[in-house]
Amino acid sequence: MLKCTFGQAPTPLMVLPPRPLANAMPVATMLDYVPFKNILPFGMCSNPANPMVASATAAALGVLTPMPCLPLILSPWLNTSTKVQIQGGMAIHDKSQLICSYGGQITIIQSMTPTINIQ
Repeated sequence: MLKCTFGQAPTPLMVLPPRPLANAMPVATMLDYVPFKNILPFGMCSNPANPMVASATAAALGVLTPMPCLPLILSPWLNTSTKVQIQGGMAIHDKSQLICSYGGQITIIQSMTPTINIQ
């Protein structure tokens, strides 16, 4: 499960097969960052840097007006594994993060895969 600092609801990370499995779940890599494919909306967005929020807020005479969160992510996951590569991408872990172009930080709040210690 993922959380955005400006989103109002968590959303699942969608990792599409074929991928190796851990705990019967596909293992995610830094390449799983595509909006609406891997990263679904986070409910409503409250960031005034989001043009839809800015427009709705202006129409409401300056009262912050959340709008649907349509994540705009342009680059892969940051802070990924330095040792585990899967199908061309480094594995992500609980400290990995994405940056939305509107300024939100997307983090993992619950992982379905076990912790694996790599020496």
